[in-house]
Amino acid sequence: MTKYIFLPILTLTSLLTGCVGYPRLLSYPFDPGGRSLNSPASELTPQISGRYIVFTSDRRGSQDVYMFDMVTRNLIDIPGLNAFDAIASHPSVSDDGRSIVFAASRQGRTAIFLYNRETRQSRNLTANLQAEVRNPTISADGTRIAFEYSNNGQWDILVYNRSGQPLNIPQDPR
Repeated sequence: MTKYIFLPILTLTSLLTGCVGYPRLLSYPFDPGGRSLNSPASELTPQISGRYIVFTSDRRGSQDVYMFDMVTRNLIDIPGLNAFDAIASHPSVSDDGRSIVFAASRQGRTAIFLYNRETRQSRNLTANLQAEVRNPTISADGTRIAFEYSNNGQWDILVYNRSGQPLNIPQDPR
């Protein structure tokens, strides 16, 4: 009789332990001072890649880009990325965390910027593009950047390399 009870319990236990893996709910602490992932400010457009989460927040009075390391559970300092005269949005990070791409609006004109954490410098990738741009994303290896652009009211997708040169992507689906 105990064999008949033991077998269903063993089966149920093995099924439930299979639910422990990915996805899982992570809980990061709330910090009223804005030094952690969660704060009382508006946290917008989070993107995750590798061990990093990038997002925008108005926790310092302007909408800036922030980067959080899930391993060390701390915000990462990203000097030179945020500017007082720009409104940043839609950040994306490469898997190694070296490159962050984001949209920023200055004086009514939006551009796509690539930030290099090693050099601590941002570069405007769309300075020569006469169109509206938005929603950039960077590839996991940090070599390609895709974003939306509008010329004459239609939104299309462009793909650039990290030097700011458009990549030749076939226009017709195969």
